[in-house]
Amino acid sequence: MTTIGLTGGIGSGKSTVASLFTVYGIPVYVADEAGKRLANTSPYLRSRLTDLLGNGIYGEDGLNRRMMASLIFNDKRLLEMVNALIHPEVATDFDRWLTRQTGRYAVLESAILFESGFDRKVDIRLTVHAPESLRVQRVIAREQANEAEVRQRMNHQLPDEIKLKNADYVIFNDDRQALIPQMENLLARLA
Repeated sequence: MTTIGLTGGIGSGKSTVASLFTVYGIPVYVADEAGKRLANTSPYLRSRLTDLLGNGIYGEDGLNRRMMASLIFNDKRLLEMVNALIHPEVATDFDRWLTRQTGRYAVLESAILFESGFDRKVDIRLTVHAPESLRVQRVIAREQANEAEVRQRMNHQLPDEIKLKNADYVIFNDDRQALIPQMENLLARLA
């Protein structure tokens, strides 16, 4: 089985590309969703995150993600410590998920594919790229966020230049090039 690591900056359209893989019958593991699920269901993570971030980090509805974000995005060391807890759990969960897949391909979608080291778990690295100004517009429209908030989140992600440099393939989601022909070309090249 060939594993494809799918990444892209916020607003690039990586979730749209992940949906297209699903349309083509290729299973997709979404690392961000898995991380959220595991933070709420793993006794190990619950214990470690509580030790690290305090008893108030969990409420009746599970992990208080807003509180956690306010803590970790203002403290790089704390962010690294949280990631050091969550990333290995997600990696193990992905490995278990992968053993249940039976097709020719499987996709690991991760906004932080390279930063997390997940790129070492896949055979092919695919980056979805869109111009920064378009990405900002998309996130503002999608989340009703302001530009400063969006740019702050972008600043916490690996620059596109590095993602592009480390990618085996790039899909351009710039509203000028159609996605489906690019996907079909990619799948034909992989075959």
